[in-house]
Amino acid sequence: MSEYNELAGEYIVVKALENGVTIIGLTRGRDTKFHHSEKLDKGEIMIAQFTQHTSAIKIRGRAEIMTKHGNLRTDQT
Repeated sequence: MSEYNELAGEYIVVKALENGVTIIGLTRGRDTKFHHSEKLDKGEIMIAQFTQHTSAIKIRGRAEIMTKHGNLRTDQT
């Protein structure tokens, strides 16, 4: 299986636990840059995929993140 096919199969689900959760996609390559962002309100869900262009996803705000590796929650303050 090629590296692209392995990466394209990786999805995460982000559920906002408060209004204003920000999800930021970061590029792959020599320089890491922001390439996309979304805002979610409480209860909204976004399904994100790692791709040939997306190497990392940053989540700001209270959220639950579900992956094939397990579930996580951002720190609650």
